[in-house]
Amino acid sequence: MKILAKAVLTALVLSFILTQTFFTAECEDIPNRLVRLHILANSDTEADQKLKLQVRDYILSIAGDIFENADNKIEAEHIATTNVDKIVKQAQQYVYSLGYDYKVNGEMRYNMYFDTRDYQGFSVPAGRYDALRITIGEGKGHNWWCVMFPPMCFSTAEDDNSQKLDSVLNDNQSDITENKDKYEYRFKIVEIYNDIKSFFDDNK
Repeated sequence: MKILAKAVLTALVLSFILTQTFFTAECEDIPNRLVRLHILANSDTEADQKLKLQVRDYILSIAGDIFENADNKIEAEHIATTNVDKIVKQAQQYVYSLGYDYKVNGEMRYNMYFDTRDYQGFSVPAGRYDALRITIGEGKGHNWWCVMFPPMCFSTAEDDNSQKLDSVLNDNQSDITENKDKYEYRFKIVEIYNDIKSFFDDNK
């Protein structure tokens, strides 16, 4: 009986390792398919956090049509790179119009680490993503983010967003992002794994 119990336990452990390895691989591939928009507030004061959301709404209003034309991640990153100066200039004028003298900066950032985030009916696993980052002032406040490609920032319809996300993910990845509760402990393992990996990557 002890031999049988050990065999069953070994099989269960191996099955878990293989399943988790597959899950982790799918999660690590998701950043290869998405581009994020990341906006940092000057600080965590109520006024600065309100300003962050105002700038967010303004950027989404002027950039929606631009990013809707992207057919893939490479095109989305090219559009972001070629339009970032224009977006920053307009956002800067908007900040001035609201009575603030904060400097607005923007750039494409590659291989940025994000922890697991929940967003309008789906979850994006922890990992290193490419993102268009907009920084207001000191950029020391809490951030706001969304998925810029596929263009989910520019739609409030959850069903429409799910369809857009599904269009760039495979079936397994769609299941992962849409059913976080189903994979709660696996998400946590992936996050711990990426936290450790990020620590060593940042300290090379």
